[in-house]
Amino acid sequence: MGGVVLETDRLILRRPERGDLGFWAEKMADPEGMLHFGGPQPLQGAWRALAMISGAWSLDGASLFSVIERDSGRWIGRVGPWFPPGWPAPEIGWALDRRFWGRGYATEAAACAMDWAFDELGWTEAVHVIAPANLASAAVAQRLGARLRGLIDSPGLPTPGAAPRPQVQLWGQSRAEWRARRG
Repeated sequence: MGGVVLETDRLILRRPERGDLGFWAEKMADPEGMLHFGGPQPLQGAWRALAMISGAWSLDGASLFSVIERDSGRWIGRVGPWFPPGWPAPEIGWALDRRFWGRGYATEAAACAMDWAFDELGWTEAVHVIAPANLASAAVAQRLGARLRGLIDSPGLPTPGAAPRPQVQLWGQSRAEWRARRG
């Protein structure tokens, strides 16, 4: 599945592939890793997520990347741009396998994806939708230079019979703000 491949010193960001399903499923089955993403999901939920992200690539020409650790070749998570219907603005999102937390990978991959979204996709702003209790993701947003814009109702799809959607934090910045920080 060719297409866009982005690289940093430590990471490779590429379109998701069917062979990533096992890694996505493992990440999505982890209760701690999915704490702020609606809870653990079975294999079928991971397949739906992978299919949705792959479909967004086909429909929009961009979506979340599979992130690969350059030195080991291991899949470590998903990071990248997307803007599904009902979202407040174009988002750069991230979700890494818990085994790779605390290494700066989320910030590194998100910064690379933001450069690409602003430079190649022509985005004029980028947001990050973050659960209020997800302090680690809020710290990533801050390291990226985003400002907390406020609370909004979660833009995710409602689940039939589920409780009302929770409030989430909306972090963001403009392309001009991003470029000023990047020098």
